[in-house]
Amino acid sequence: MAEDYYTSTWIVLVATSVCSLILLLSFAAFRPLGIKFKDFRNTFNRDKVQSPEMASTSTQLSSDSSSSSNLIRRWSHDVFLSFRGEDTRYNFTDHLYTHLLQRGITTFRDDRLTRGEDTQPELLKAIENSRSSIIVFSKNYTKSRWCLEELAKIMDCRKENGQIVLLVFYHVNPSDVRKQTGSFGEAFTNHEINWKNKVQVWRDALTEAGNISGWDIEDG
Repeated sequence: MAEDYYTSTWIVLVATSVCSLILLLSFAAFRPLGIKFKDFRNTFNRDKVQSPEMASTSTQLSSDSSSSSNLIRRWSHDVFLSFRGEDTRYNFTDHLYTHLLQRGITTFRDDRLTRGEDTQPELLKAIENSRSSIIVFSKNYTKSRWCLEELAKIMDCRKENGQIVLLVFYHVNPSDVRKQTGSFGEAFTNHEINWKNKVQVWRDALTEAGNISGWDIEDG
């Protein structure tokens, strides 16, 4: 019971932070059109909870000099969820997805239990068309090359398009993500054999992601 409460608290925290983040992004998008922040104030339920990146994001948005054509880009999704299905599909990620939808956050989640080459272009396109991404790192995340492909694409969009990336370290040590040690390192033993041409790209993406502050969830 205590673990369920602990997990629920984290889910509400993440969902609330994302909601506030989307509000900030909406304000930045409409600012060139003369719409003021107070017009958006009551759009979402604004709690005083900030994600690890929200403080820097707020500063970035307040000083951003990007053109209005970039700021008012039409996104298909507010959030893209990247997660390892066998670890969190029916627990943490499912509850987080529900909370985001309840708060009016348009969220992309791939519900297919199996993936093939024909599904990859659709997923990569969904990442490109999302304002932000939430990566739920879990024990078996790096065992899936599809998860690693998503991660690499997300980090590219962060670099090229300024996509906001939020991290959840679910029962994993952020250091293992950053340095590819523990279960994150073990997975690369097979990848080195089967996907040698991809490994360095995936490692670089993990190292970059591991240096971003996130929510470290140890229980639940």
